[in-house]
Parts: sequence; C-alpha cells; structure tokens
Amino acid sequence: MSQLKSKRNYLLIAVAAVFAYFYHKDGAVTTSVVSTAISFGLPLALAAMVGIMCERTGIVNIGIEGTMLISAFAAFFVASTVKSIIIGLIAAIVVGMLAGFLLALMAVSWRMDQIIAGTIINILATGLTSFLFKQGHTLPSAMPEIDIPVLQNIPFFGPVLFMHGPITYFGLIFIVFLWVALFHTVWGLRTRAVGEHPGSADTAGVSVLRLRYLNVTLAGAVGGIAGAFLSLELVGSFERGFTAGKGFTALALMIFGRWNPLGALAAAMFFGIAQAVTNQLMIDQVVNIPQQFVNMLPYVMTILVLAFAAGKVRPPAAEGQPYEKEQA
Repeated sequence: MSQLKSKRNYLLIAVAAVFAYFYHKDGAVTTSVVSTAISFGLPLALAAMVGIMCERTGIVNIGIEGTMLISAFAAFFVASTVKSIIIGLIAAIVVGMLAGFLLALMAVSWRMDQIIAGTIINILATGLTSFLFKQGHTLPSAMPEIDIPVLQNIPFFGPVLFMHGPITYFGLIFIVFLWVALFHTVWGLRTRAVGEHPGSADTAGVSVLRLRYLNVTLAGAVGGIAGAFLSLELVGSFERGFTAGKGFTALALMIFGRWNPLGALAAAMFFGIAQAVTNQLMIDQVVNIPQQFVNMLPYVMTILVLAFAAGKVRPPAAEGQPYEKEQA
C-alpha cells in the first residue's frame, strides 16, 4: 500500500511540475486547457458516481451509458420543445431516475443477471433515441455561465474553478458531498455494509432490498444530470450515439478511483486534461500526424496511468450478487 501511495505521490508531483512549467511558458493557454479539462472530465466524474452509488450497494450498473444517452436526449428535446432549459434539466433527472428504477426492478426484484439488465438499458436507450431523433431542434438559450465575484479574478484558479455553468458547480459540490455521505454518515455505513455483507446488514435491521432500490434510483438521477450536462451545458445539441462511450469510460475511472468518489473525480480530471491537451494540439497544429491518432491520446494516457498506478483493486464483496431475504 505504501509503495502504491509513493507512486501516486510521484505522479502528482510530476503533473504539478509539468503544469507549472507550461503555465510559466504560456499562462493563458495553460489556464484554458485546465478549465476545458474540468468541462470534459465532469460528465465522466458524475457517471462514475452513478457506478459508485450502485456498486457500493452491490448492484453492477453497466447501463450508465444508456442512462446518460436517454437523459441527454430528454434534456435537449424537452428544453427545445417547451423553450425552457430548467424543464429540460428536470426531464433529464426524471428520465434518469426511471432508468435507475428499471435497473433496480430487474436486478433486485426480478434477480436478473445484472450485466444483462444493464445491457438492456443500453440497447433500449440507443434504440429509442435513434428512432425518436429529429433534426432541426435548437435550445432556446445557452446554459448561463456563473462567474463568482472576487474569486474569478484569482490568477489561474479563478478561470479554472469559478467561471462555469451551474451544472458544473453542482457536480463538483455533489461529488464532495457523496464522499462525506459515503464514509461519514449512517446512510453510507449501511450502503457499504449492504455491498459487502448484505446478510449481516439484514440481520442488523437494514432493509437490503429497499436500500438497493433507493440507491440505484438516486444514482439514475445523477446519471440524468450527467446526460443533461452534455446536451445542455457542454455541447448544446444532440446527435445519435451522443455519449460516445462515456458511460463505459466512467466505469474504468470508477475502478481506478477504487470506488471512492474523490479518487474517481481525480481519475476523471486526468482524463479531461488528456482530452483538453489533445484539443489544444489540434488547434495549434503542432503535430503532423493523422487526427485519429491524436484523438486516441486521452485513452492511451488513461491506459498507461491505470497500468502504472491502479495496482490491485477489490470491488465490494457482494457486487453482482442478487439477495433474497431468508424466511424465518
């Protein structure tokens, strides 16, 4: 464990040194890259929170991709139809909760194989969004950027942390809140107990089935917010296959973060930085290689970091195992 911490510390020092060098060389570009990285990394971080909330309770959720896709669809088309960004966001949350509830119904009540249950959600979301998709829709307005007074003027940290849209602020605050709730509240203790030893938790008076329903449904709402962020705040549009595998990437980041919200956030931000650097390279045209190879850079960097720093990971012991209450 100490060796793993040393590797991570060296990695953090190396990353800080690299950004200090580039900030000294060109502060404006470096600030822009890091700020963009937060926008790229946040949906991945929120999607990873979906996985953490589910798997800490013992439910494998590979339907994150489908939840984000159908929520992004609902957010964009409801907002463009009723001419309200707020109602579009609410629609995304409701759709996400329905997707989470459907997964809980299949995995908890029907005791289906949880991988198959998540695949059903992905296929359902892909089919529905492709069938219902129509061209010609636009948002009534862009998601407003909220610049926090005084703090936005701090060099580097002001533009990076305090000049974003409302969903970005909510996402960052929620991730910290989830970490506190998971490790420092009764709900978090019960959640982790159900994910590790559901029989013992049941004996102690915790309703395993009810808590799994609650957590998976709430996780669906978080997935809905992640999807809404993509279509309402980050891009402002929707296309078929809009999420482009972000849900599956989030699962890898969740594992890299060891089912810890702050660890998954750090992994998502690293991925966001890699993607932002890739975009900057394409803008500056400093590399004379095919665009497809440049687009591969974030994924290659993520694989390298996983191989270097992930080490041995252990998922919650009861992950993927249906639970049936023993009859007295």
